[in-house]
Amino acid sequence: MFKKTASMHWTGRGILRVLGGLLAVSLALTGCSTAGKYPPAPVSASQADYSYVVGAGDNLNIIVWRNPELSTTVPVRPDGKIAAPLIDELPVQGKNSVQIARDIEKTLSKYVRDPVVTVIVTTFVGPYSEQIRVVGEAAKPMFLPYKQNMTLLDVMIAVGGLTDFADGNGASILRTAEGNKQYSVRLKDLIRRGDVSANVEMRPGDILIIPQSIL
Repeated sequence: MFKKTASMHWTGRGILRVLGGLLAVSLALTGCSTAGKYPPAPVSASQADYSYVVGAGDNLNIIVWRNPELSTTVPVRPDGKIAAPLIDELPVQGKNSVQIARDIEKTLSKYVRDPVVTVIVTTFVGPYSEQIRVVGEAAKPMFLPYKQNMTLLDVMIAVGGLTDFADGNGASILRTAEGNKQYSVRLKDLIRRGDVSANVEMRPGDILIIPQSIL
């Protein structure tokens, strides 16, 4: 029998921090230092036609006009489906609220004449493919639901800034929406020097990698 020690317990934040360190080491070993080796991230990156899509963990408020007994609030299950009165196993992940409302109307039309449905998302998590992930030397490494016009500064406020060991200006964004293209960002200039020119917009699915300083 082995006695458990504090060092054997891994938290989600600890795993994200270690992952960020491994990514930074991997880049260094391949001769690709994060500082100055990637093009700077474009200031503007948001999409005007962006529409939030539902993911596991979201809560949906389903309102069926003139049918309060069918109106309810339901969570999106880990498999991306919901269940509600007269609705079984309806896939909703990756769809926006309007698409989900039309799907519910189609299902309810078997039982209700001309149903009119409105769906309101009340808790936002989003699909994994659109979450913003922060790994490495952030004070609180985590994932965040993407929001329209979200910026790098918004992300850093949410994660509590940098650790004392962070190489802030050696950080980079891995942009999955562009085939994993990598951009450099200047977190130290943005957070500790107040240089707003270092603030850039995020895109759904971005991974912010903050390496540890070697000095």
